[in-house]
Amino acid sequence: MFSYDDAATLGEELTALRRDLHREPEIGLDLPRTQERVLRALDGLPLEISTGKDLSSVTAVLRGGRPGPAVLLRADMDALPLREETGVDYASQVPGAMHACGHDLHIAGLVGAARLLAAHRGELAGDVVFMFQPGEEGYAGAKVMIDEGLLDAAGREPAAAYALHVFSTGLPAGFVMTRPGAFMPSSDTFDVRVVGKGGHGSAPHLARDPIPPLCDIVTTLQTRIARSIDPLDPAVVTVGKLWAGTIRNVIPEDGNLEATVRTFSEQARKNVRDVVLETVEGIAAAYRVKAEVDYQDQYPVTVNAPDEARFALETAEELFEGRVFESPQPLPGSEDFSYVLQQVPGAMLFLSACPPVPDPAAAPANHSAQAVFDDSVLPDAALLLATLAARRPGHVVKDA
Repeated sequence: MFSYDDAATLGEELTALRRDLHREPEIGLDLPRTQERVLRALDGLPLEISTGKDLSSVTAVLRGGRPGPAVLLRADMDALPLREETGVDYASQVPGAMHACGHDLHIAGLVGAARLLAAHRGELAGDVVFMFQPGEEGYAGAKVMIDEGLLDAAGREPAAAYALHVFSTGLPAGFVMTRPGAFMPSSDTFDVRVVGKGGHGSAPHLARDPIPPLCDIVTTLQTRIARSIDPLDPAVVTVGKLWAGTIRNVIPEDGNLEATVRTFSEQARKNVRDVVLETVEGIAAAYRVKAEVDYQDQYPVTVNAPDEARFALETAEELFEGRVFESPQPLPGSEDFSYVLQQVPGAMLFLSACPPVPDPAAAPANHSAQAVFDDSVLPDAALLLATLAARRPGHVVKDA
């Protein structure tokens, strides 16, 4: 339907869009400037466009010239709360905000896919739903869009859904990877407040110090996770924040910790929750203090439908021979595209946008204030997304 040359002609335009977005990043669910740029970039295309109510989303539907199913393509749009340290001439002009995870490339790539598909609308079987999503970085924007009717945008639920994420380190630019099954872990959080009885540091026997039980919770959790969770179905618990007290010679009234949990199955996810609650309760009882736990389920496991992942790998290999591989193991980061994949079979893919450096493994990674992404992959992103949507109607999924 279209070739790499077709995509390459969009390279300059997509790079300009991406760098424009990079200069003015926005965080969270409310991205008015980003939404405006996306609408401007889509202007003139034969799309049915709607915007979100509780977030600055853009949903666009392209009606194909021939009958067929609907296919959804997604790009997330939000930035991170970081002060950029790259030194590039298109660096963020917004203090404390940076597109450090490549979402600006995702937007430009999906705009490119929309342009390619719109130019061949008459040959397209079925419809394509373009999902421009705010709030991936901890705000569950995908879930909000689903709640607002995203999956009914074409008049019927999509038969398949695909998303492409760039990364800035590890492999030269242009390499594509995914895998069937669990691809990225769930992401949950818990906060613990231990309440004891304050006192003077010289007389701890007259107080109930919250700090020792708080420290025991941190260390015991690591042992209990290792001894309670199937090592072939792994889980990671990381305590990233721990605080208590105001001065060295005062035993505080309370202490707090904040932690994150990653698992690769719903069973492991449930098991970790049980272990955390049991551990905190038991240690608090042993020290005769009170403990309050706020455990929050957040992003589910990102699970690629096996047939859709294989289709995506085969399609990518045809387009980019020698630059595609099946990831031997899941990736550690979490994704709210998992909410879409809970309801629609599909696949999440990764595309390297590592800059041309002597050692890709040494390049700063996503979420780093020094992360730099190579714009030369934008035609690849547009071509891959567009081709997945164009070929999917003719792809036979087993047991469908």
